Amino acid sequence: MQRTIQNELGEIKKQGLLRSTRVISGRQAARVMCNGLDVLLLCSNNYLGLADHPALSAASIAAIQRYGTSSGASRLVSGTMELHEELERAVASFKKSEAALVFNSGHAANTGIIPALVGRGDVVFSDRLNHASIVDGIILSGARLVRYPHNDYRALSHLMEKHAKGRSLIVSDGVFSMDGDIAPLAELAEIKQRYGALLMVDDAHGSGVLGERGRGSADLCGVGNDVDIQMGTFGKALGSFGAYAAVSAELRDLLINRARSFIFSTALPPSVLAASLAAVELVQTPEGDTLREQLDANTRFFRDSLADAGFKLPEGSTQIVPIVIGSAVTTMQFSEALLAEGLFAQGIRPPTVPAGTSRLRFTLMATHTHADVAAAVERICHVGRRLGVV
Repeated sequence: MQRTIQNELGEIKKQGLLRSTRVISGRQAARVMCNGLDVLLLCSNNYLGLADHPALSAASIAAIQRYGTSSGASRLVSGTMELHEELERAVASFKKSEAALVFNSGHAANTGIIPALVGRGDVVFSDRLNHASIVDGIILSGARLVRYPHNDYRALSHLMEKHAKGRSLIVSDGVFSMDGDIAPLAELAEIKQRYGALLMVDDAHGSGVLGERGRGSADLCGVGNDVDIQMGTFGKALGSFGAYAAVSAELRDLLINRARSFIFSTALPPSVLAASLAAVELVQTPEGDTLREQLDANTRFFRDSLADAGFKLPEGSTQIVPIVIGSAVTTMQFSEALLAEGLFAQGIRPPTVPAGTSRLRFTLMATHTHADVAAAVERICHVGRRLGVV
């Protein structure tokens, strides 16, 4: 067995796909200490910079002092505390849904929600570039998986005409995490209505950032009322941890009774719930608007500057800006060279992205200064020219 594991690791390394962790010292901020180096952080999902915001920290500390450090059990035993329901009411109000249900993570949400909605004899229509947790949820459900070409709603319509039977579920990322583009949700909502399907949107990378008051991609596309399940996370733009499903009251009851990741997990602790609640409140204030404006300005400058320098960027307008390189080995050489230049931008390789599309996935934050972004562009261009990427 030991020899087999060593051989497997050797093969992973040979393909340029061996992974290891990099350690951040101190807070998650625009600049961090990474493996002992002072670097500009350009690969975090902390888009609004809330992970070290004083309001979230204060709320978390107060919750520990009042409620302790653990929920002590799963939600259906003794683990539902008043903060769980307070956060769920706040999410429902934020997303303009009838109800909401909190999960322990985005992965737990997707692997709990999808099998609760569909099973054998049903069909799930899934965008080819959907997050791995969506694929895992579909596999666990036992439903038939039909993939449609990325963001190709016309192809989806043809596939539904051919394959839809039993209960049909359309599921898509709202913002695609490795490409930074937005799903055509208005068209997906129309197809959902036409075929009597359910529509689920994973808005992990849109919540807090897009739409009015940061309500997300469905709000941005004007179809918030037409999406049956809006899944989102607290651990990205909202600076905390955990996930939620914004749904109808009826669907919430079904998830409570059917979602195994909800039923069989110890509930999130009070400190996390309080930080999430503070974040949901903060993003709907004028301060939240200002942070989104700063993020948008940083994103537009970064995208435009890299495009002007000759980098070929996939279409998109969000804070996720990838440079697709292709080779996993070259991608990691680029990442290591940038780290030496004081920029932390992680290389993304298969299986996270399809083979031949390894990339540097840059992410902007509202707390990056204009000088930060300008300096980053200069160093990326310098390394890119040296490696022959641009």
